[in-house]
Amino acid sequence: MSKHIGVYPGTFDPITRGHLDIIERGFKLFDELIIAVAHGHSKATLFSAQERLALIRSEIKGYKNVRVESFDSLLIDYVKKKKASTVLRGLRVISDFEYEFQMALINRKLAPQIETVFMMTAESFAPVSSRFIKEIARLGGDLSAFVTPAVAKKLKEKYRAQKKNKQCGASE
Repeated sequence: MSKHIGVYPGTFDPITRGHLDIIERGFKLFDELIIAVAHGHSKATLFSAQERLALIRSEIKGYKNVRVESFDSLLIDYVKKKKASTVLRGLRVISDFEYEFQMALINRKLAPQIETVFMMTAESFAPVSSRFIKEIARLGGDLSAFVTPAVAKKLKEKYRAQKKNKQCGASE
């Protein structure tokens, strides 16, 4: 009997409590869950792929049968390469559904044997998006409801370094 492998793809820039909610609930559906970090994505990211991989690995170290990898290809090609049967996608709000639905239909055209499963995030995480979290962090706000303390620390360090670099560049 073959293993049922799922792939949970995303940029995870940074990983949020909403992502962790999907991982915690999603890994129970599969023999193995691969968290696939998009490396060369059209979105500009704050953290490098290596930094995002490290953050995620530190957040999920207690989970068995969950691994973290990066990919720099068409998602469906990566899923096939990993011999996975399912793409796991988290939904927060209605606008997520429209985008995710279109992507699932395209993926089905490219690989009809691979299913997409949508999982609603817990309602407490519905408004949480990486974009809003980065803005809160940049402006020095409280991140505790949105990310773990380790992720909050990394965000603060990243923005402090950016601010310092801008100040050094302006004084030259």
